[in-house]
Formats: sequence, C-alpha cells, structure tokens
Amino acid sequence: MFWAGDRGKTLARWLGTGLLGLFLLPMSWSLEVSVGKATTIYAINGSAILLPCTFSSCFGFENLYFRWSYNSTDTYKILIDGIVKNEKSDPKVRTKDDDRITLEGSTKEKMNNISILLNDLEFSDTGKYTCFVRNPKEKDLNNSATIFLQVVDKLEEVDNTVTLIILAVVGGVIGLLVCILLLKKLITFILKKTREKKKECLVSSSGNDNTENGLPGSKAEEKPPTKV
Repeated sequence: MFWAGDRGKTLARWLGTGLLGLFLLPMSWSLEVSVGKATTIYAINGSAILLPCTFSSCFGFENLYFRWSYNSTDTYKILIDGIVKNEKSDPKVRTKDDDRITLEGSTKEKMNNISILLNDLEFSDTGKYTCFVRNPKEKDLNNSATIFLQVVDKLEEVDNTVTLIILAVVGGVIGLLVCILLLKKLITFILKKTREKKKECLVSSSGNDNTENGLPGSKAEEKPPTKV
C-alpha cells in the first residue's frame, strides 16, 4: 500500500528523523567524563589535593586529547594538557603551567585515569577545575566535567549531635513498639491459658453435679431392698 500526498511526506520525514536520532544517540553518549560524585571538595592551605578525572568511550580511543583548566572570577588558564595514544599507553603531558601539578593518570586495568595532584595549596587556588577530553576516533567528539575546590584554613568538624539525638529517639520509639508488641502477645497468651483452665474447671464441675443428682450416665445412689 502506497502513501501519497501530505501523509506520505510526513511519514518519510518521521522515519528519517527517527533513524537519524537512533544513529546519533550512541555517539552523544559514547564519550563520558567524570570527576566523581562530589561537586565541591575542601582542602587545607599548604596541603595537597587530588583532583580526580576518568573517561570512558564505547568505541575506544586514539590520540585522545585531554586538559585541565582553572577558572575563577577573574582568571582562566590551562593548567596541563596531554595525549593518550591508545588503551595500552599511559597519558603523556605536553604542556604544564604550574610545577606544583603532577599527572597521576594511568590507563592500566582500563581505569582511563587522567587525575592530577595539586601540591602546596594556596588560598588563590580556590575555583573551578574542568577536565576536558576530545576523542579523534569519534570525529573529535568531546566532553568535560567540572569540580569546585575550596581552600580553607582548617577543616570544620561536622557536629553530629542533632543526628545522634534523632537516631536515639527513633531507636527508642522502635524499641518501645517492639516491647508493646511482645507484651501484647504475652497478655494474649496468658488470657488464652486462663480461659482454657476455666473451661476445664467448668466441665469438671458439671460432671460432679450430674453424679450427685443421679442423672443418666452417672452412678445412682444405691437404695436398700424393701422388706416385705
């Protein structure tokens, strides 16, 4: 059956768009870059901090380009960049802006790690750090991920008092409910046993009454024979 006119054109456009979308969908999702789950990390002034970054590609990679950049309110600069030749080669640094930076990356065990270690932190290092990756094997498809570094004088201890109080209250309530349920079962058991004993007592008492009254099924009192 052939479609004609506007219906045929609409169907053709719909099929073309759908097939194009199916073709582009894996491409848009193939190259992934991650800096971990935390969007903000804290470090003490004068210490060192590892800025994590890993990548993955469903189609593999060749001569993959990567770089780390720093961005604050008034400064933008590329800290380090390099190339990963293939899956069997470790990342190689091309340029580095700061001697405090060390590339900690490795492709061993398919980790695809291009993390950097930033030493001797200063308060001015506070800002956004972006890990950028471009894969020529995927027609220069690129992706990036950003993490925010906050350099502080000292790390504040988190006060868990409120959390502990809430947990203690919840635990106490749960314990009380368990005790109530156990007590309820115990009372139910005692009442059941009491009713059973009372029932047995009533049955036994009823049997004694029948014997004394000489009712059928019981022993009648023997009368002496009548003298003639």
